[in-house]
Amino acid sequence: MTIQQIFSPLPGIFYRKPAPDQPVYKSDGDTITQEDTIGLVEVMKSFNEVKAGAAGKIIRFLTENEEPVMAGQPIAEIEV
Repeated sequence: MTIQQIFSPLPGIFYRKPAPDQPVYKSDGDTITQEDTIGLVEVMKSFNEVKAGAAGKIIRFLTENEEPVMAGQPIAEIEV
């Protein structure tokens, strides 16, 4: 198995939930597919989905909910 990182596509605020009263998209240890959404990056009230990009298992999130991120910043590590 190989460890791969998922990167923020844009600068903004990273959200692990679709809404404040909803559960997180994915948690550490969850199995994911290439098309799974793992979070959102909000830029000027526009929400952009962050897709896993590869199938595997999430090892850990490197960015917390509602934390600022830069474009290209690692958000999570996955085992593929």
